[in-house]
Amino acid sequence: MTIVERLRAAGCVFAEEEAALLEEAATSPEHLEDLVAQRVGGLPLEHAVGWAMFCGHRIVVTRGVFVPRHRTELLVDLATDLKPATAVDLCCGSGAVGAVLRHRLPDAAVYAADIDPAAVECARQNLTNVFEGDLFDALPPHLRGTIDVVVANVPYVPTADIRFMPPEARDHEARVALDGGEDGLDVLRRVAAQAATWLSPGGTLLSETSERQAPAALAAFTAAGLTAKLVTSEDTNAVVGTR
Repeated sequence: MTIVERLRAAGCVFAEEEAALLEEAATSPEHLEDLVAQRVGGLPLEHAVGWAMFCGHRIVVTRGVFVPRHRTELLVDLATDLKPATAVDLCCGSGAVGAVLRHRLPDAAVYAADIDPAAVECARQNLTNVFEGDLFDALPPHLRGTIDVVVANVPYVPTADIRFMPPEARDHEARVALDGGEDGLDVLRRVAAQAATWLSPGGTLLSETSERQAPAALAAFTAAGLTAKLVTSEDTNAVVGTR
């Protein structure tokens, strides 16, 4: 069987495109065979080739790290429109959001943070000023009260629903990047509760959520003293909270 036929048999809808990307990433015929075998076995394409396309940019994505989703581009667009002088990519994963903001806003100070050491190591290949730690605790203290925009693409899958996720995510991405607790909003509530202390006056917190979770997410932002609204697209929902 050809590579395309093997990928198609494994359920890869865009087998021709994937075969071309795997061939590009391979350093030898043996390496190509290894990549194809792993992809057929369920490894995400982005982990196989080592990058993901996000907002028109190639973002380094190492194995085990959350693969940036195209739906999250809504948060980046909203953050860009605010033209912040200081921005933070919280729960940054690969640092995709921060990397694109750094490109779009060359005069802005952009920081990123994640609790997962593997994600931090990966993000440092995409941008500078990446810190390891639990939410805002990871950031330099001098940023307190000065951040114009926080993009927090927090984990928001309810714990019991993780088993229903596609195997590519469930089996190959860090659990800490997926699991949002019983109702999926544990991390979002923690971020909202801390945000006002770190945001500048008029600063904005942006977070992605599902349609089902949107009312509770809005309530969490409001309870934290933020003026909250919901912005929707075809793919996702963004909760926007302003200090």
